[in-house]
Amino acid sequence: MFSGSIPALVTPFRDGAFDEKAFRRLVDWQIDNGSAALVPCGTTGEASTLSNAEHHRVIEVCVEQAAGRVPVIAGCGSNDTMNALLHMTFSKKCGAQAALCVAPYYNRPSQAGLIAHFSYLAENNDLPIILYNVPGRTVTDILPETVCELAKRYPDKVVGIKDASGDLSRVTDHRMGIGKHFCQLSGDDELALPANAAGAVGCISVTANVAPKLCAEFQAACAANDLALARELNDKLYPLHYAMFEDASPGPVKYALSRVHDWLGEELRLPLVPCSDAARRAVDEALEHAGLV
Repeated sequence: MFSGSIPALVTPFRDGAFDEKAFRRLVDWQIDNGSAALVPCGTTGEASTLSNAEHHRVIEVCVEQAAGRVPVIAGCGSNDTMNALLHMTFSKKCGAQAALCVAPYYNRPSQAGLIAHFSYLAENNDLPIILYNVPGRTVTDILPETVCELAKRYPDKVVGIKDASGDLSRVTDHRMGIGKHFCQLSGDDELALPANAAGAVGCISVTANVAPKLCAEFQAACAANDLALARELNDKLYPLHYAMFEDASPGPVKYALSRVHDWLGEELRLPLVPCSDAARRAVDEALEHAGLV
């Protein structure tokens, strides 16, 4: 259903408010440079600091501006099942093609709790779900057995996963347990190459915010089984993948975007603060290495 380079979009702010004009330009730039789909209101979009009204407006603007040119995978995750369903209901109504649903954070549900959470969402909304596993942020890990169980129970609803566990064996676990039709997307830019080799079909990416063309070309090379070109592009992007996390994300990527575009600022919402001088130096060097400045 989804493949290629899929940026987890930043949410631009100006004077504390959602900068809709800059976000629309960002959406257009991403599509013009080969991004295969868009994810508003993910972790990189600072969804945890958005009110529900802001959250829904960001998704609405993304769908509106994309205008059917690429699919929109709306960030709908919450540690409150009913709020996740609220986001999914809104996203379906405004035209998103899928929902990205993170494992509930802070609550630390068991695997049975995860199955109950995602089952409730699948049974109460028609929007296809891409699971989002990022135990480094949520603590709870969606184990392969749980992923396989959900995909088998709801084959038309639980259609894929963004896996940021860092465990590359998961790609094969899911492929063997579910099948090749299950859409596996890397959640770690630096692991996208080996993940694709194992059977993933793309990446929901932080780096693609600032390097959409290179990330799209990299994913296209992987899809064409052109390993030499994929390695070459990966080497070009590799320092940038790590620079994006030299400080709390999305601080570094917002700084990087401000270097590439004069219409995007660095503004973050508390508790995040602008990235450190060391992170800025790492980003500057990585941008130069990738030929972006």
